Amino acid sequence: MPYKPTASDYEPVTPLRRARGFEEDDTAARWPTPDDATSAWPLGAESARAGHEVVESRAEESATEVRDDAGSSRGEMPTAPVWPRLKRGHALGFAGLLLFTAFVYFRPYELVAALEPLTSGAYWIAVATLAVFIPTQFSLEGTLTARTREVNLVLLLLLAGFLSMPLAIEPSEAWGAWLEFAKVVTMFVVMINVVRTQARLRAMIWLALLVSVILSVSALNDYRMGRLNLGGNRIEGVLGGLFGNPNDMALHLITIIPIALGLLFVARGLLKKVLYGGAALLMMAATGATLSRGGFLGLACATFLMAWKIGRRNRAMVVVMFVAAGAIFLLLLPPEFILRLLSVVGDGSDGGSAAQRQGLLIRSVYVSILHPLFGVGMNNFHILSLREQVSHNAYTQVSAEMGLPALAFYVLFMLSTLKRLRRIERETYETRDRARVFYLAVGLQASLIGYMVSSFFASVAYLWYVYYLAGYALCLHRLYEAKGAEVFGRAARARLRAADEGDTDEEGGAARTSAGVAVAGTAGR
Repeated sequence: MPYKPTASDYEPVTPLRRARGFEEDDTAARWPTPDDATSAWPLGAESARAGHEVVESRAEESATEVRDDAGSSRGEMPTAPVWPRLKRGHALGFAGLLLFTAFVYFRPYELVAALEPLTSGAYWIAVATLAVFIPTQFSLEGTLTARTREVNLVLLLLLAGFLSMPLAIEPSEAWGAWLEFAKVVTMFVVMINVVRTQARLRAMIWLALLVSVILSVSALNDYRMGRLNLGGNRIEGVLGGLFGNPNDMALHLITIIPIALGLLFVARGLLKKVLYGGAALLMMAATGATLSRGGFLGLACATFLMAWKIGRRNRAMVVVMFVAAGAIFLLLLPPEFILRLLSVVGDGSDGGSAAQRQGLLIRSVYVSILHPLFGVGMNNFHILSLREQVSHNAYTQVSAEMGLPALAFYVLFMLSTLKRLRRIERETYETRDRARVFYLAVGLQASLIGYMVSSFFASVAYLWYVYYLAGYALCLHRLYEAKGAEVFGRAARARLRAADEGDTDEEGGAARTSAGVAVAGTAGR
């Protein structure tokens, strides 16, 4: 995209805690409703216009508040600090991000021999993306990034990794791991700044869905054909990198399944609902084919949380249906998967894998206690581990290799993201049929919970999984704040409450008037 000077009447996007509120008026652009051309937001809008509207935020801070005392018959709209509308820009930066993500997911040089020269393609795409992103970002907003809490926490996590290097057992290994993690953090920052329209968020999520469907079809086909290339008893992912290990592939799938289910509720039209529902079922089946115990537990927690939140008005039925669906799912699982699940309670049917994981967990906790401040260096735990193995736990991976403060940053990063999504869910629940962003917010919460559970069994803290999820969540929250928080959020509820109070006062006044007339009539007689 061409370099554009900052418009004189444009106020840059500011962090949430410092953003100005604004009062709603009749001329303000409203959150999409079913009657609008863009009613399928967040991921079904056909028109790109809603995603590219440019409006400056109001400069004055609203002083209105809701009066809930008994003597008040009217409530005034409260305002929340919101991000101003996003300015159009970063088209080339987004194209670079999308292409980079495709390279990370598909690794085309492994699928097609003729593309082998593109082995370092992802690196050069990232460099080109940054070369475009940095000047454009300064032109649009005058700062390198929106400084959300999540950005601060992930930068602190990166700093903790850097500080762990001088005391690392093998500094060269720590340096290489830190550089790889720095790439992840850099593209995370790029993502939350360049994904500033509905269409861009939709494209990012559809790309993740596409790779998940391909992985699922391949996994089921390999299992059906008996191609168990990992130890002779488990499948491998058709795509290397993030998905070569079946446990890592299962982790990815269980983070995308809730998003697909959220899109199922958002979609307009039977065909789209069938496609999203079919994709979710396909990914569930593929999760079973991976024989991943951590993936199964993460899937169970993610789907239960999503059902619990969507069906909050009939939670007893939710529990009954979840138990029934879980029983059916267990009956359809491969027998060897059932044996692996039983091994968690110590029957040894998995060849001692569960016992080894328990030993590694204890060892990683012990190393964390011995090196509480800076750890032993990124990717250095295997030196002190049992039989040169990794921790197989994202939390102790961080604490053992970067220290306990880094573990706090890592956990707070995920909890802060969940808090943002929870706010959207809370403010849009009553109007979820119109502001269907509710379902995607719930789906992303379930995805993060699934990751937090499954990552207890995998050393994935430095990989892309959670950072893409958090990126989706922050982009959704930013669009929500820019386009509809005041329409379908607290302000809408304040108006409804004020209307209810007004109706009550009118009914009370009418009743008092009727009583007075009746008394007067009786006295007259």
